Amino acid sequence: MDKFIKGMDISTLVEMEKCGAKYYDYGKEGDLFDILKSYGTNAVRIRLWNDPYDSNGMPYGAGTNDLETMVILAKRAKAHGMDILLDLHYSDFWADPGKQFKPKAWEGLDAGGLCDAVYNYTAGVMNVCKDNGILPDMVQTGNELSNGMLWPDGQVFDDETAKELGRAPEYDNLAKFVSAGIRGVKAVHPGAKIMIHLDNGGNNGLYRRWFDNYIKRGEDFDVIGLSYYPFWHGTLNDLSANMADIAKRYGKELIVAEVSMGFTMEDYKDYEKLPGEERKGMATRQELVDKIEYPMTKEGQAGFLKDLLDRICNVPDGLGAGFYYWEPAWIPLHGSGWATKESLEYIKDPGPCGNEWANQALFDYNGNALPALKLIRDYKPVRSGKKS
Repeated sequence: MDKFIKGMDISTLVEMEKCGAKYYDYGKEGDLFDILKSYGTNAVRIRLWNDPYDSNGMPYGAGTNDLETMVILAKRAKAHGMDILLDLHYSDFWADPGKQFKPKAWEGLDAGGLCDAVYNYTAGVMNVCKDNGILPDMVQTGNELSNGMLWPDGQVFDDETAKELGRAPEYDNLAKFVSAGIRGVKAVHPGAKIMIHLDNGGNNGLYRRWFDNYIKRGEDFDVIGLSYYPFWHGTLNDLSANMADIAKRYGKELIVAEVSMGFTMEDYKDYEKLPGEERKGMATRQELVDKIEYPMTKEGQAGFLKDLLDRICNVPDGLGAGFYYWEPAWIPLHGSGWATKESLEYIKDPGPCGNEWANQALFDYNGNALPALKLIRDYKPVRSGKKS
C-alpha cells in the first residue's frame, strides 16, 4: 500500500445531517466531505449493520447504518475521490469486544449455517456495491474481533477465562466465519484488500494469541487493523511496541483503524437537550483522563495525533500504512446518540442513549473545524523503509 491513509470514519453522517448538523471551516459552512478533503482526508470508513431495526421498523440509531445508508455515504466518498474501507459488523448493531450479537435472521443457525450466512451476506453486499459503482478498496470481515464474533459459536478468550468458563475458545469456528467473509468478498471483488481488526492496540499478548491461532486455520488477508483509544488501550509506547512486534512477526501492513482523542472536558448537555437520565455522558471520565499523556485541549489533541502519526510511520519495514479517525463529525445534537431504546432492548443494555463522543470529534460543539485537522493535512509521512 503505497498511499499513506489519512482516513475518517463518518458512519453517523447521514443521521447527523438529518438532525441538523452543520460544519464550518474558518466560519464558512461547507459539506463535510469537502471540508475533510481540504484537510487531506483520502479515505473513509463506513460501518454496515445487517438489519438495524426492530420488528416494528423502528431504527436502532447511531447512524442506523443499513445497506441504503452505506450506499449513500460510499457514493459521496467516491465522488470526492476517496478510498472506502467497508466495516462489516455481522450484527444488527454494534459489534465490539463486549458484544457480538448474531443478526436476528441468523439466530438458531449452527456453525455450518453461520458460515453459509456470512458468505452469502458478504457476497450480496459486494454485489450491491458493484451494481452501484462503489466497490470498496478494503473490507473488514468483522469489527473488533478480539473476543471473536457471532457469539457464542465464534467466541474466543484467553486461557484464564477459559478456565473460569469451563470451556475452550472457539478458534476453529472463528476462523471459519472470518474466512467465509473473506471468500464472500473475493468472489465478487478479488482486488479488495482484507483487513482483520482487533481492539486494544497496546496489548501485544492479545494480538499474538489471536493471530497465531487464526493464521493456522484461516484464509489469508492483507492488513491488521488496530483500535487505539489512549484512555483504554495503554500508552503510546505500548502501541508502538505492539505494532513493531506484529509487523515483524506477521509481515502484514498495519492500520490504526479506530483512534480518537479529546479536545475539551467542557460538557455538551445544552446541545443534546436531554434529561439527565437520558444522557450517556463523556467517553473520558476523569479517572480515564488521568491515564492520557496529552491534555484534553485543542492543542493536546493535535499533539497526540502528531505523536501517533510519527509512531505509525516508524513501524518497521514501512508497514505502518495509516489511520482512520473515529467519528470526527459526531457533534452533540438532539436526536443523535449511540443507541435508541429499541437497540438497547436488542443488545440487552440498560442505557442511557445519548452521545458520549462529542468531545472526541475533530469539530467543536458548534461544528467548527479544530486545529488537529490542519495537523493531519500538513503531516508529511515518511514511513520506515518507504516514502509516501
